[in-house]
This record gives sequence, structure tokens and C-alpha cells, in this order.
Amino acid sequence: MNGADTAWVLVATALVLMMTLPGLALFYGGLVRARNVLSLFMHCFSIAALMSVLWLLLGYTIAFGGPGSFWGGMAKLGLLGIGPDALTGSIPEVLFFAFQMTFAVITPALIVGAFVERVNFAFVLAFTGLWMLLVYAPVAHWIWGGGFMSDGGLFGPTGTRDFAGGIVVHETAALAALLLAVMIGPRRHRTTPPHNPGMVAMGAGLLWVGWFGFNGGSALAANGTAAMALTATHLSAAGASLSWALWERLKYGRSSLIGLVTGTIAGLASVTPASGYVSPLEGLAIGLVAGILCHEAVLLVRERMGIDDTLDVFAVHGVGGIFGTIMVAVFGYGTFQAQLGALVLVGIYTLAVSYGIARVVALAFPMRVDREAETNGLDLSTHGERAYEMTS
Repeated sequence: MNGADTAWVLVATALVLMMTLPGLALFYGGLVRARNVLSLFMHCFSIAALMSVLWLLLGYTIAFGGPGSFWGGMAKLGLLGIGPDALTGSIPEVLFFAFQMTFAVITPALIVGAFVERVNFAFVLAFTGLWMLLVYAPVAHWIWGGGFMSDGGLFGPTGTRDFAGGIVVHETAALAALLLAVMIGPRRHRTTPPHNPGMVAMGAGLLWVGWFGFNGGSALAANGTAAMALTATHLSAAGASLSWALWERLKYGRSSLIGLVTGTIAGLASVTPASGYVSPLEGLAIGLVAGILCHEAVLLVRERMGIDDTLDVFAVHGVGGIFGTIMVAVFGYGTFQAQLGALVLVGIYTLAVSYGIARVVALAFPMRVDREAETNGLDLSTHGERAYEMTS
């Protein structure tokens, strides 16, 4: 065990959990109507709790339980027999478990942004729990856990390059989000602006800082790779923030706070799969392109496709993660065969299994709340609480 590596991954684990609680909760919460903000907080906190328990019981062993081609087996069920002295690389395995647990928390939480303000709370918990076990954990094994897409597998000696989750996290979550947005249907009133842009900005700031743990921590060591990943991550976020804001200025005559910080998230998502390989200058290039690319993707999904992906999960996380995955090959750190092949196979698997899970869960819990509940807001109708005092 290396003390420096262990200390860094301990910090990184806390940073990644901070991305969901409170980062994503604030970022998403500020974007919804005032009558639905507590509902959004409930989704994030409940998913964090549920995924943590499921990761211990089943998720970790499916993803990292052994070197099987398609899943890890049952050898590490419940972490039985794994004590404080067991190692993964130079860090305690229980810390590796905890670090990967925070990824299993945030990935299904990202999906929530596509169907907020009209979804049934029970459906959210049942769907995300099954989805983490049947989609996220197997895909994590395929690429990170020694499965058929990793080194020496289907795509040759180097395998698919996904340093911190462009495929494993962003593609899977975004495709499931887009699918559910279509299945659940649009909100009845889609034009209401975000109720608290300041809350959005605070959440984006926490996500930006937390992403240093997300990408830098994926080196699993306090070394030069972690330092380069952190630096490339920061510069990609900076570049995408500026390019999104500038693109807004050129198209609409003004730059918005919501646009600026959405660009930040686009840059962070886009550099994620490449962050451990690219230079700071290449990270900046990824961000500069991602800000414009994801902005146009938002318009494509909303206006041309007519899909109410409420908080632009697919356009920002999906398009960003896919773009960054391809850029790994463009910059020469992986092969196009491995990168594109993984994107296609994971995409097909994610859509097929997500659809099946949604249909099965809907037999027990309706996907959508009724018209009255949606009109009154999910805070009051589902949870019996209000975020703000209502005055006359």
C-alpha cells in the first residue's frame, strides 16, 4: 500500500460524492420550477443511498469481481472476506470499492434530468436500481473490470480507452435518459425558465471542482497521470464555458449564465474519457469544440426532434461523452475500431436493456404522475413539502 496514493484516492472519493451531493442536486434543482425543486433533491439523495447499498450487495462484484468476459461473478459479493489489508494496485481494495461506488451513484442520478417534473418517484427508484445493476455494472466490467472490451479483448491489445467514463458513465446515462424522455412524454408546459439560475451556478461550480476527483482520481495514484488529467479537465471546462458563451453571443446577441455553466459541464463530460491521455492543450481543444457542439445538440434534441429531455442530459453528457471518446482516437491514444466499436455495442445494449427495465417496472409503478400532481408540482403532491414559503 502506498500512503500518498491512498490519501489522494480518499480525497477523490469525497470529491466525486460531492458531485452528486450537493453538486448535481443544486445544478438540476435550480433548473426546474420552484414547485419541483425538493422532488429533484429527493431523487438525488435517494439514488445516492440506494445505489450505495446495491453496489455493496451486487454491483461491485458484477463490475470488479473477476476477469470474466461479460461479468465479474459473485466472488466479492458484499465485500465478504475483503479486509483493510487487501489491495487493488497500491490502494486498499475497500477504498477502490468506495471510489467506484461514487461513480455508480452519479451515473443513474444523471438520468433523472431527462424526465423531471412529471415522473413517479417509485418508478425512479425501481428503474435506477435495476439499471445500475443490469446496465452500468456490466458495462463497467467490460471496459474497466477486465471484460471483453478491455486490454487484450475484442478490440486488440490496447482495448477501448475510456479513462474516467465517457462510455461507462456518460453514454449509458444519456441514452437511457433520452429513451425515458420519449417513453414518458413531454411536460405539459415546457417553456417555464429555470427558477433559480444562481443555484444552477453553485451546483456547476461544485461539479467543476468535484470533477478533479472524478478524472484525476481515476489514475488511482498520486502521480503525473493524475496531475495531467486534472489539468486537462480544468482547461476543457474553461474552453467549453467560453465557447458556449461566445456562440450564444454570436447567435442571440447575449451570453447567459445558464449557458455559460452548461458549457462548463459539456467541457467536463467531453474530456472525461480522454483526460488521462491528452495534454493540457489537447484538453483545451476538446473543450472549445464541445461548447459549440453540445449547444447545437441541445437545439437538435429540443427543436428539431421535439424531445423533452428536460435538462439536456443527452445533448450535454451523451454528445459530450461520445465526442470525447472519439477524440481519444483522433489524438492517437486509441484506435478508431476500439472507440467506435465500444460506442456502438454499449449503445445498443443500453437502449435494449433500459427499454426492458422500464417496461417491467412500469407494470408495478406508473412512469408518470397524473395531471393534477404535475400541475401542483411534485414537491407537494408526492412529498408533502414546499421548498419556499408561498405568500399572497
